[in-house]
Amino acid sequence: MPTPETIAVAMSGGVDSSTVAAMLKSEGYDLVGLTLQLWNQRRLAGRPGMPETSEGRCCSLDDVYDARRVAEHLGIPYYVVNQQERFEQDVVQPFVLEYLSGRTPVPCTLCNNHLKFAQLLDTARQIGADRIATGHYARNEYDDARDRWILKRPADTSKDQTYFLFGLTQEQLSRSLFPLGGYQKPDVRTIAREQGLALANKPDSQEICFIPGGDYKQFLDAYLADRGEAMPDTSGELVTTSGEVIGRHEGIHNFTVGQRKGLGVATGSPLYVIGIHGADRKVVVGSSEDLQSKALRANRLNWIAIPRLEGTLRLQVKIRHRHEPAWATLTMSARDEVTANFDQPQRAVTPGQAAVFYDGDEVVGGGWIL
Repeated sequence: MPTPETIAVAMSGGVDSSTVAAMLKSEGYDLVGLTLQLWNQRRLAGRPGMPETSEGRCCSLDDVYDARRVAEHLGIPYYVVNQQERFEQDVVQPFVLEYLSGRTPVPCTLCNNHLKFAQLLDTARQIGADRIATGHYARNEYDDARDRWILKRPADTSKDQTYFLFGLTQEQLSRSLFPLGGYQKPDVRTIAREQGLALANKPDSQEICFIPGGDYKQFLDAYLADRGEAMPDTSGELVTTSGEVIGRHEGIHNFTVGQRKGLGVATGSPLYVIGIHGADRKVVVGSSEDLQSKALRANRLNWIAIPRLEGTLRLQVKIRHRHEPAWATLTMSARDEVTANFDQPQRAVTPGQAAVFYDGDEVVGGGWIL
């Protein structure tokens, strides 16, 4: 008999990745469990505004314990790979710098694009694993006609994570397995119970792993204080879309496009953040109608379903994880920049977020909104 293929399973300690490990084990694969240790959850505990526990966040110490317990239950080798230094360099620090410059980042996408898959695949090679498997809700398959690996939305569209995976390369897709792509989440929990996994009913993590309590403003203060750095002065003027100064603000990092509360000014009608100008530290406010954008520009592009964009292409564009993709015409406007002109104006197009391009269920590519 041929030797069974070795697969490294990315085990986060949640029900999804644990179920993936159990499914592959029952199918006869030779498995190794890997957990990336990305952030010291106790690092900022006790600082002003920082909770003492990591409950509700992914990648906590409890999650590492749960992943190890599942590996023991399945009888597979298990390793924790410490990547805290690289995570801080590639994800946390860019996150902080983006907010301080008036942009709104997506740390989960940064983590997938620049760290998680690359590191997992490197580690997999070192231990003799051919491929990695994760608990992401996505599908990938090879298309012979196009000679390309294709990334697709999952069967359970309510759990779709393709927005966070647009940066995967052809090589990474070719060596990745997404076993949950064809399942609904309730079915995954049923499989977990059938496999005897103690965490079958464990709640899903809801928060960004390194931001306890979900309050990024408190995190910025605590993180900079931990590094012995003062919060830079990003205060400035609140201005209308016509340029009229109507007040001052205490820092551009306190705002994001579409925000209504906490503007510090009162007018006869609701005001929203329309734009944030990092260079002159101005926050532009306006009406709900002013939030509508007919187009966006994005750069740092990654194409999946096609090698590159030539001419124009009609696609649906998702500008936030929970955004319903909107039809647009895409055109290359610079060497590494695309312009998407929407059929219907879209609300709160936010610099720093990802724009992901879809053709039905296929992820054609994506980039970062300028």
